[in-house]
Amino acid sequence: MTRPLKIGLFPGTFDPLTNGHMDVIRRGRALFDQLTLAIGQNPTKSLLFSMDERLEMTRQLVALEGLDNVTVAGFEGLTVDYARQIGATAILRGLRNVTDLNFEFQLALTNRAVADIETVFIMTGETYAFTSSSLIRQIAAGGDVESLHRLLPATVLERLKDKKKRLGPGIASIRVDGCKE
Repeated sequence: MTRPLKIGLFPGTFDPLTNGHMDVIRRGRALFDQLTLAIGQNPTKSLLFSMDERLEMTRQLVALEGLDNVTVAGFEGLTVDYARQIGATAILRGLRNVTDLNFEFQLALTNRAVADIETVFIMTGETYAFTSSSLIRQIAAGGDVESLHRLLPATVLERLKDKKKRLGPGIASIRVDGCKE
């Protein structure tokens, strides 16, 4: 008798995808037969990159690194519904600090109660413990994008530089739907 596949789901907006995210993906993929990196929409967040741009960058990075058991997909709606749809065994989440733990613990308990799906936590590498996509967007808006080279994959850094060149200081308030905040 063969065992069922262990399918992990790593959800997020990944706007932009950071080296911290890549660290969690590299280490998390060893826990599952298949890991789906699910790029979602969050109506409460202002996004810098469109869904298509985020999917393209992420697929490119996964291919460049040869992460053969990692797939990339976009989704809308509740994470637990998407997890059920793909037959995920568990949701993978990265933790940077105690603040993350408080939020993620509540979410994990809710997901287990509502959808009977477990959550697996991986501590991010200490090099990336302070990094967040929100912080990256803030630095990009007010500072030198090149200074982010240690925090972002080269592909993402180049896309961010191009976007800042096109938008200038307006990068801080642009939303991908074209509306300013």
